[in-house]
Amino acid sequence: MKQFLPLNVAVLTISDTRTLDTDSSGQVLEDGLRAAGHRLAQRAIEPDDIYRIRARVSAWIAENGIDVVITTGGTGVTGRDGTPEAITPLLDKVVEGFGELFRQVSYEEIGVSTLQSRCLGGVANGTFVFCVPGSSGACRTGWEKILLPQLDARTKPCNFAELIPRLKEQ
Repeated sequence: MKQFLPLNVAVLTISDTRTLDTDSSGQVLEDGLRAAGHRLAQRAIEPDDIYRIRARVSAWIAENGIDVVITTGGTGVTGRDGTPEAITPLLDKVVEGFGELFRQVSYEEIGVSTLQSRCLGGVANGTFVFCVPGSSGACRTGWEKILLPQLDARTKPCNFAELIPRLKEQ
């Protein structure tokens, strides 16, 4: 039987108004990853600015000690929502199924409003990067229904956690 592999996860909240004290979405992700046995590598808040978002995530994916980056917020369609535009150029590979599955699971909870989510996942410099919407409910959905099992090396038949050592293969 496979053993649990604790991962180092960084959490970035994209918001013009939240602070660490009022960041319920980032807290949902932090609580979930800690409860699962993973380690919080770093946690930060950046405003809805694609260059600040890109700079923070770029720094994290350049660090050897961070396995996964999860962002929350900025995935909608308003003028200030730019997380996908900030993150997409950093990705070496896009995991299309992440956004598709998130919207499918989310549809069961919020119906067609899930169309407004442009969440995405991918790999950048050997680090998994996942962008989920900014509501605490969406963070809970993304964590509990998709990321929790996929970041657990014991999930069969396959999972993201077991792939981390192979992400930088040539």
